[in-house]
Amino acid sequence: MRKKVFLLLVVFVMALTVTAVYAKDLTMVKKAGEYTVQVKFDKASPIAGDNAVQIEVTDANGRLVTDAKVKLDYSMPAMPGMPAMNYSADVKQTGEVYNATMNLSMAGSWNVDVKVTHDKKTVSAKFTVDAK
Repeated sequence: MRKKVFLLLVVFVMALTVTAVYAKDLTMVKKAGEYTVQVKFDKASPIAGDNAVQIEVTDANGRLVTDAKVKLDYSMPAMPGMPAMNYSADVKQTGEVYNATMNLSMAGSWNVDVKVTHDKKTVSAKFTVDAK
């Protein structure tokens, strides 16, 4: 019985390891008012430096919103001996998605704020990412 439990545990750990190794991107989804905002990083774990970001906005019916104005701000809070860092990324629409590059200046926890303006309303989706 113990051998079976041990074998199952080993298989489970191996499956988790394979999943982590082959994960190609990091995708986060949040509701923002009547919209759903999906942010996808090109890496499984953002890094200090350039990170390509793809943003999809869908309406309450699940349809892609392609005529919104999307703004991407990101920041790291102040720490002892270091002021807060606040940045904005240029967001460009490509087809049905919005693309940007975030340059995270250092490893650590970053706050990401995606603002979507559509039909004269602005909503915000807030995320947290940890850069390595």
